[in-house]
Amino acid sequence: MGDIADGEGSFYSNAEDYWREVPPTVDGMLGGYGSISSIDINGSKAFLQKFLGDGDGKTGTDCALDCGAGIGRISKRLLLPLFKTVDLVDVTQEFLDKAKTYLGEEGKRVGKYLCSGLQDLVPESGRYDVIWIQWVIGHLTDAHLVDFLQRCQKALRPNGLIIIKDNVSYEGVVPDEVDSSVCRDLQIVHRLTLIPIRHLQRGASGPVAVAVQLVLASGGAELQQLLLLRLVGGESRQQLKEGPARHGGDVQVALHQMADCTRLRERGRN
Repeated sequence: MGDIADGEGSFYSNAEDYWREVPPTVDGMLGGYGSISSIDINGSKAFLQKFLGDGDGKTGTDCALDCGAGIGRISKRLLLPLFKTVDLVDVTQEFLDKAKTYLGEEGKRVGKYLCSGLQDLVPESGRYDVIWIQWVIGHLTDAHLVDFLQRCQKALRPNGLIIIKDNVSYEGVVPDEVDSSVCRDLQIVHRLTLIPIRHLQRGASGPVAVAVQLVLASGGAELQQLLLLRLVGGESRQQLKEGPARHGGDVQVALHQMADCTRLRERGRN
C-alpha cells in the first residue's frame, strides 16, 4: 500500500467526500444491498453471543464501540440489544445525526457519538467489552490500521474482544477508486492484525482476548465461510472450542461454514 501511503491525504479526503454523498439510510449504508441486513445481523449475533456472559473468562456486556457506525444499523439491531451502553464513531456527521432518530428509544443508551476517522480516534482506555469494526478497515492505510488496533487493545476491559468483520480479496490488495478504499487478502489482514496484538499481549496484565471475524467473499457478492482468528491469553483460552481448529502458539484458527448468508454488498457502511 505504498502508493496509498504516499497519497494519504487524498485517500482519506476522497473517502469522506464519497460518504457525504451517500443517503443516510440502511440501503445507503449497505451500498444498495439493504435486503441483506437481517442476514448479516443474525450471523453476527450468533457469533458474538458465544463469547458473552458472566462466567469465568467470558466477555462482559457493559459497553461496546461501533466503528464506522454510519446511521447505527449494527448498533440498533446487534449491539444495543446485547450491551448496556454503546458508543458510535463515524467520519460523517450527517450519519451520526440520523442515528439519533434512527435508534429510537434505545438510543438513550448511547454513551457517545464520536465524529472521527478511525485513523485519528483514540478510544477511552479500559472502557469497552467489545469493539466492533465492520466493513471499514479498507478505509485505513496499513500503518494506520496497525496503530488503530494498538489503541483499541488499550481500550478493552478484561476479556474484551476486538471483532473485525470485513471482505477479503483472493490475492493482494484491490483498490476501490469509487469510495477510496482497499480490499486486502487474508494473509495481509492476518499480518496486520496479529502484529500489534502479539506485541501488546506480552506486556498485557491479565487475560485479553482478541477476535477477528473475517468474511471470505466470492467476487464481493456471495459469502462462503467465516474465519475466526483469535489470539487468547490466560483463562480466556477456554472460550474458543469450535472446530476444526489449527493451533500455533497462542493463536487458534477455526473455520465455521456460513449456511444462511448468501449475499454481501461490495461497498457499504454499518
